[in-house]
Amino acid sequence: MTTVAIIGSGPCGLSILRAFQQAEEKGQKIPEIVCYEKQEDWGGLWNYSWRTGSDQYGDPVPNSMYRYLWSNGPKECLEFADYSFDEHFNQPIPSFPPREVLHDYILGRAKKANIKKYIQFNTTVTEAKFNGNQFEVSVLNKKDNTISSKNYDYLIVASGHFSVPYIPEYKGMKSFPGRILHGHDFRDAEEFRNKDVVVLGSSYSAEDIALQCYKYGAKSVTIGYRHNPMGFKWPDGMKEVHYLDRLEGNKAIFKDGHQQNADAIILCSGYLHHFPYLEETLKLKTGNRLYPPKLYKGVVWQDNHKLMYLGMQDQFHTFNMFDCQAWFARDVIMGKIKMPTNDDIDNDINKWVSEEEALEDPIQMIDFQTEYTKDLHSASDYPAIDFELIRKHFKDWEHHKEEDIMTYRNNSFSSAVTGTVAPFHHTPWSEAMDDSMKAFMESK
Repeated sequence: MTTVAIIGSGPCGLSILRAFQQAEEKGQKIPEIVCYEKQEDWGGLWNYSWRTGSDQYGDPVPNSMYRYLWSNGPKECLEFADYSFDEHFNQPIPSFPPREVLHDYILGRAKKANIKKYIQFNTTVTEAKFNGNQFEVSVLNKKDNTISSKNYDYLIVASGHFSVPYIPEYKGMKSFPGRILHGHDFRDAEEFRNKDVVVLGSSYSAEDIALQCYKYGAKSVTIGYRHNPMGFKWPDGMKEVHYLDRLEGNKAIFKDGHQQNADAIILCSGYLHHFPYLEETLKLKTGNRLYPPKLYKGVVWQDNHKLMYLGMQDQFHTFNMFDCQAWFARDVIMGKIKMPTNDDIDNDINKWVSEEEALEDPIQMIDFQTEYTKDLHSASDYPAIDFELIRKHFKDWEHHKEEDIMTYRNNSFSSAVTGTVAPFHHTPWSEAMDDSMKAFMESK
């Protein structure tokens, strides 16, 4: 029997487990599957932990999740085609839910599919090497500190790429008297109430962490961008300036000459694709891109078709894109999709990479990733979903953010699965201080 090892039980790992389970539901014989998860629970990034640094076993904490995080995109753009929000909650819910709600939704599908039986928790992959025919995977059982090895025909890396932070250094950091942390270790915006906060970055994490600090009472929030500003109409008390040059005492001095007193520096400088357990010839080495090179259809390793990566892209689409990748990977493993010639693979990768490199703005990027996801979707039996509506939602969402960065989460969208129009939340996001599921779901 074909054997498959999966690394990680976050959204991508759960997607591939659900893909195999769906095939089994249809009466197909599926491979022998094992999923290794280093945490003690499933859900990956969507698990919240108060821990930073190391866990109770001495491993680096993979979680980057923080309190008060709400979805920064419409839930209608990430909905599972085979498990709607309406089905899970037995009612329509607003378009921008907090973390606890999304976590509950993700696990709801996983529980319904009964896929937990495939997962070995508190188990860290320490080494995976290809011996010419199979992958030899060595794992550490963190509870009893024992190492074991097993051979597998296929290896699926579904561990994500938002757990190992990239941490730059700026002149003056060693003598800065305040708090310096990466967004990976950010847990609670309340810590920065009445503080002057400097956020370095221009990505979604910089945007959201800056807004969180402002919402929960920071005295001021200054965002330092390296290349291009986000350019939103920030409320009074927030501003964007160009690139931190240095720190002098508690003063942040920027390239454009701006100076700002700072109690805390939060580095939203991104994450590394980091796979220390893989031999060098198998490691994906890339920046944060919509189409990482060396991955056929963004999934299959160009140099070894028995190795697959899920969710390694920079993302607009998330859960349903992960599903499309997972269904594709499953069908390659089960022989339903035949791999083309090496030349055809090279040409396909080069086509997508070239198209990505020509993109100039978020609207083009949305179009690109929508077309990519549709291409994957057409190759498998993943259930129907209206990707054209999702494309429109993403573009409307971008316009809403441009109109008012503080109110875009107050808008309503329609489901690409059920057609249901989301109700408006009872409290505007900027006034909703309780991010619990109970508070979100109650009527007012």
